[in-house]
Amino acid sequence: MARTSILSTRVLLVCAAIGVATGILAGIAGWVTPVLLASPLLFLYGLVLGSHVLPGIIAQEVLRLPLVALITHLFAALIASAFNPAWSLRFIGTALLFGLIQEGVAALTRYRSWGPLRFFISAAVIGVLVAVVVFFAAHLAVMPLWAQILYLAISVLGPIAWTAVGLAIGSALRRAGVARR
Repeated sequence: MARTSILSTRVLLVCAAIGVATGILAGIAGWVTPVLLASPLLFLYGLVLGSHVLPGIIAQEVLRLPLVALITHLFAALIASAFNPAWSLRFIGTALLFGLIQEGVAALTRYRSWGPLRFFISAAVIGVLVAVVVFFAAHLAVMPLWAQILYLAISVLGPIAWTAVGLAIGSALRRAGVARR
């Protein structure tokens, strides 16, 4: 008897479509990042980086299956790499990190809980992790105290805000019939 896989062709095609759309956004974010980092608005970087949560959030909201966040993140990273090949490893690393965190939070509930709180928990984990790592890696301690605080707040809230956007898009796609029947 043939065994059915949760990663059917339909599921992979939906992941690819979401990955292409969000990969284009990630590519644009890749273009904006160096300009932002060289400007006085450096503290807004967390908002731009937070947009990278979208592939997994949308995929999990639409499909509600294991591994779709990670697969969709990898598709998005490949598309974003076409926009800025020099950042390919950064895009892939971010995809793996964010995708694994999102899959990890979903796995903790055995892929049975799909309420918004679960998505916002993964966004908060990503936000805190990114805020701390970038704070030290980019030597943001040299910024004025108000900018440091603002950076940390925006870096934590950025992925949460993008998660709300991703949930809205995912819900709309699910209502439109993109989800598996």
